[in-house]
Amino acid sequence: MMAGYLLARAGVPVAVLEKHGDFNRDFRGDTIHPSTLELMHELGLLDEFLKQPHQEVRELRGVINGQAVAIADFTRLPTRCKFIAFMPQWDFLNFLIQPCKGFPDFPFAMQTEVIDLLIENERVNGGACKNSSPRRNGSPRGPRYLARWAALDDTYPRRF
Repeated sequence: MMAGYLLARAGVPVAVLEKHGDFNRDFRGDTIHPSTLELMHELGLLDEFLKQPHQEVRELRGVINGQAVAIADFTRLPTRCKFIAFMPQWDFLNFLIQPCKGFPDFPFAMQTEVIDLLIENERVNGGACKNSSPRRNGSPRGPRYLARWAALDDTYPRRF
């Protein structure tokens, strides 16, 4: 989603497709690190992000041989946010999709799975999709997205 946001912000047409009807996946992380928060500041997203429900941790401590020790102290970082933000990633992605909707060339589709690559002249130029909810005629086939390049997340099945 962040790559899509950055590309769309630069004027590159982008389509983001999510196979599922929501972003709720157990494997997704919950931490947003100070460097990411700094990037969000540079992009003008930080103030709105900090209004979202989240927790902030400025120091990590652990117990070693019965002694409490500081493991990480984020208050010394040269960033605006001197903490790690804890927010379920599905909430972060739901937050991030909002500014993306303001870009003219940013279609976003839930329940849309890429099922095949569109190849022309030995070059991939898009993907054929299906929707989880059947169309009026009962067919699960969905739109075709044309693209100069595609980025798949690292959890995507390696069928292609």
